[in-house]
Amino acid sequence: MRLHPLRYSFAYILPVLVLLGFWQEGFWLFLPLLYLYGLLPLLELATPAPTANLGPEQEQTTLSNPLFNWMLYLSVPVQYGVLLYFLVLVPSLQAWALAGAILSMGLMCGSFGINIGHELGHRTSRFEQTLAKLLLLTSLNMHFYIEHNRGHHRRVATPQDPASARYGETLYGFWLRSIGQGYVSAWRLEAQRLAKRGRSWCSPANQMLQFQLTQLAFITSIGWLFGAKTAVCFVLAALLGILLLETVNYIEHYGLSRRQASDGRYERVMPAHSWNSNHILGRLSLFELSRHSDHHFRASRKYPVLRHHKGSPQMPTGYPGMMLLAGIPALWFKIMHPRLAALGS
Repeated sequence: MRLHPLRYSFAYILPVLVLLGFWQEGFWLFLPLLYLYGLLPLLELATPAPTANLGPEQEQTTLSNPLFNWMLYLSVPVQYGVLLYFLVLVPSLQAWALAGAILSMGLMCGSFGINIGHELGHRTSRFEQTLAKLLLLTSLNMHFYIEHNRGHHRRVATPQDPASARYGETLYGFWLRSIGQGYVSAWRLEAQRLAKRGRSWCSPANQMLQFQLTQLAFITSIGWLFGAKTAVCFVLAALLGILLLETVNYIEHYGLSRRQASDGRYERVMPAHSWNSNHILGRLSLFELSRHSDHHFRASRKYPVLRHHKGSPQMPTGYPGMMLLAGIPALWFKIMHPRLAALGS
């Protein structure tokens, strides 16, 4: 079954439920939330977390199957189709119905759009990188393309990385630090790239400038076509998506650190520097994102061939359950600190 790309159609349950909510309205608008953070965490407690990896020949067969890529490419028209439905629907909604629609769109931004944008952002083709940016645009988080690839992967599990949660840091404190510092870091990284080419930071080639103008134009267009209320609701949904992303960042690296040598350099990034989860439903829902230890060990490895490593620290449950747990700091510390102590971190 691991060799069949249609297994990842499981990830498309979320947009189906969101569209169903937009169509039926009322209670149905909260169905995506109940699915992601109610049903899935319960199911993951009762389903296996297989550690098996593909063999060399199976990996080659998988990588040569274009359907694994098309499972990602399909997300772009789906994401924009759901967003368009949201924009058309919002003007007619009030109170709880409006809150439910914003919540559902926020889940699409964070659990679907940003996640798949992350996978495509690691690809080398311009086509796939463009798709990544289009997906990140729907969450107003285009700077993630710079900060994640050129910052986070290089500095992960060090004090210099905004997206690595520190021991004893609460989720809510992490949100403020990671979002603010990550945004500033993206500007610095882009300025450094331009300086190496002899260009000023205010050059038209500055991707951060391009991203800000693109996002501003996107919001302005929504306001012009659908009204100010709709534009504000879109921004709120995008913000929710960003908070979901940062919650994932929090659980992926909490309390883990790389050793620093006397010359100031840090040891190589290893599987031990990311929390891993093999819980199958979370893996299918997030295109193997939860096999995060291997992703950081080999960032170029594509999602269907990510591996389990014996030396990687394991989460007690899948991503949805861990995200809920992170929202209760005292309980999070009680469960995660003994695990960190056992790792010697």
